[in-house]
Amino acid sequence: MMRLAYISSYFPIKEQPHRGQSAFQTLLRMQDRVQIEGFCPLATYPRWAQPHNYPYTRTDLSWQPPGGLRAHYIEYPALPVVGRAWNGLVCARAIARQVAAFAPDVILNYWLYPEGWAAMHVGRALGVPVILGSIGSDLNRIPDRITGWWTQRALAGSSLVVTVSEHLRRRAIALGVPEGRARCVVNGVDTAIFHEADRTEARRELGLEPDARIVLYVGWIAPTKGLRELAAAFGALAPRHPRLQMLLIGEGTLRAELEQIGARFRLLGRRDSSEIARWMAAADLFCLPSWSEGCPNVVVEALACGRPVVSTAVGGIPELVDSPVKGTLVAPHDIDALTRALEDALARPWDEAAIARAARRDWSDCARETEALCREAISLHHAIHSRKTK
Repeated sequence: MMRLAYISSYFPIKEQPHRGQSAFQTLLRMQDRVQIEGFCPLATYPRWAQPHNYPYTRTDLSWQPPGGLRAHYIEYPALPVVGRAWNGLVCARAIARQVAAFAPDVILNYWLYPEGWAAMHVGRALGVPVILGSIGSDLNRIPDRITGWWTQRALAGSSLVVTVSEHLRRRAIALGVPEGRARCVVNGVDTAIFHEADRTEARRELGLEPDARIVLYVGWIAPTKGLRELAAAFGALAPRHPRLQMLLIGEGTLRAELEQIGARFRLLGRRDSSEIARWMAAADLFCLPSWSEGCPNVVVEALACGRPVVSTAVGGIPELVDSPVKGTLVAPHDIDALTRALEDALARPWDEAAIARAARRDWSDCARETEALCREAISLHHAIHSRKTK
């Protein structure tokens, strides 16, 4: 049986059990054919230099995620910003011994720097192929030249590169990855959770008015998700639509500001997948006005629930909302366009069954394609090694 080491912090931890779900759900569905262990590197910061742009906490290193996939949580020291130049090397040294003890046939990573570079470095030392994966921001929003340089080094040293959208694949090629080594595996959805459901029953269960007009957002509560623009659009629409409610699921740095808007602009906090599916069932529309994205799984989930999507045309979203049957796309930062799109979508009749039928891709599809890439990487690695030894 093929032995796969998954190296990434894009992975569940005790405090955030739903983190990294696209990769985690794919790995779970590969377990009957592949022996997998997860190696989750976690940067730790001194008290005087803790990051402020995201919630930072130390995690329980003994915790194991559900589903039977064995995980190793490994801390390494880091400093915000100034530590970026050496984070990859420190991370590689922290995980090298445990990865070597597992003796993988192939290494799979998501998030290119520092963990992707660390995975590439460890794989090279062990003489095994490495597949580096990008989920979006690690290619779309490289923060500085140092990170960009190490990211390109990681990409150049990998056997294959896999992205979650064709847009990201093209971005990887633009950074120097040969086209023949760049692949795309689009995210799936758990159709046992995300599927068509009765709106009236969902609203009764959640205590919502049966005649409300509900727009739902799910994700990180941060400015880069376009939530100030969404709040402005709501402010323009609310006087004309007294039954309109804007519901936001998630946590983040913008929460306190958005909570001041009013009772019809509600922040629901963090919810698990089954709860999110019920809120999607209760909604009329799903909205994601982000400034940039990879291939956001929450859009796939909304479509699988039969809910039309109003979103920005960024990243891989146009590959998901690829027809007017599924929703409407607008430019990022354009409050007027977002306002018009939401108003038009609320007034339009939608074929929700057709929307759901068009979003039938599940995690088993992703697992089969990812496993095939792993076997391809091993074959390529063996062929190159054979040529070098002749």
